[in-house]
Amino acid sequence: MTILGPYTHLTLSMTQDERPRLTVSFHTGEVRIRAHVLDERRPYLAFGTPEADVSISTTGAGPVTDADLTTAREIFNAAARYLADCERLHTQQSATGKATAKTAA
Repeated sequence: MTILGPYTHLTLSMTQDERPRLTVSFHTGEVRIRAHVLDERRPYLAFGTPEADVSISTTGAGPVTDADLTTAREIFNAAARYLADCERLHTQQSATGKATAKTAA
């Protein structure tokens, strides 16, 4: 398996009969994540790298709806799963690296 250096991948697909589709993949430690409230009424979540910025806010940039709460909960749950997977894999990979280093010594 080839391991690439850090990068951000952007793809824009546009066809005549479909809505445009933008895909953004962050594969870098340079991701900045911010959350704040705009105009004291609209929450805003932003992900950014030197190459791309992605933001998430309320439906139609308006007041918070039930659908917005559902989306925020889905983001929270996905982030918690991502954290748990990162922690688990980091622990496994660290243990494997230490075992390999002892074998090589």
